[in-house]
Amino acid sequence: METFKYILRRVLQMIPVFIVSLIVIFLMMRLLPGDAALATLGEKVDPKVYEALKENMGLNASLWDQFTIYASNLLQGDLGSSYKYKMPVAELIGSRMVVTLCLALTAAIITIIVALPLGYLAGVKKDKLPDVLVRLFALVGLAAPSFWVGLVLLITLAVGTGLFPTSGWGKDWGEHLWALLLPGFTLAFASIAVVIRNVRNNVVDVRNADYVDFGRSKGLSSWVISTGYVLRNALIPTATLLALRIIGMLSGSVIIENIFGLPGIGALLVEAVTGREYATVQGCVMVFVAITLIVNLLTDILYSVLDHRIQLGGDRA
Repeated sequence: METFKYILRRVLQMIPVFIVSLIVIFLMMRLLPGDAALATLGEKVDPKVYEALKENMGLNASLWDQFTIYASNLLQGDLGSSYKYKMPVAELIGSRMVVTLCLALTAAIITIIVALPLGYLAGVKKDKLPDVLVRLFALVGLAAPSFWVGLVLLITLAVGTGLFPTSGWGKDWGEHLWALLLPGFTLAFASIAVVIRNVRNNVVDVRNADYVDFGRSKGLSSWVISTGYVLRNALIPTATLLALRIIGMLSGSVIIENIFGLPGIGALLVEAVTGREYATVQGCVMVFVAITLIVNLLTDILYSVLDHRIQLGGDRA
């Protein structure tokens, strides 16, 4: 019951955050230089057509009227329509959402597969050669910008060898997965470095904890101590870090999708900002905000699963 109350309270707390985000992005789009109607029609256009489009887009109304109309439509599930793509924004985002979520999921899986073992290895081999090599790799990951890593991989492994596609994401799931490997690794590269350092430091701290020494004194096997004592407790703070990195991956997809030509929300957002597609930009940003809030909530739930002393909505046991 306490868990349900906690989740309900968190959901209610999301509402004002969502409203503030909606107001901010609405005002920011209107403050950008340029004319949305001209961006849609082009410079050489019949004035009557231009005025008719402005009226149709609601740009002749005051900012307050534009916002109230947009908010009212949003409450009814209507995100507006894209004048460039000639379709509702909800359908447009839905068609692009799969690509972005698959990219973020691929990057998260790569991060977990690479970072957790290397971080654990560096922790148990503290100050030895494996630790030095892993920390050096993490340092490179922290220093290298994602766009640079993406361009290097694109030139060497896609253009240079032809093993990977240079753009797009294929026609079936086999091609989708293959096309997501390079951008997924690019998106994960910085996160791998951060998670490695975090896991390594956590493992070093946990290995010196009293309860680990107590487990050894009971004659428990090294496997039980490594998984049940060291790794499990080392992953508790890492869970929050991973959630934050996943959120960062979603925002980072804006750059990666444009480098690798992936038809996701990130690429759509750039196109919409350039074309002054107000409704599309607002819809994309609201999706990112909603995902961020949901991931934060799921992280708190996962935190309580990893550490049973943590009770959602209550105090530590």
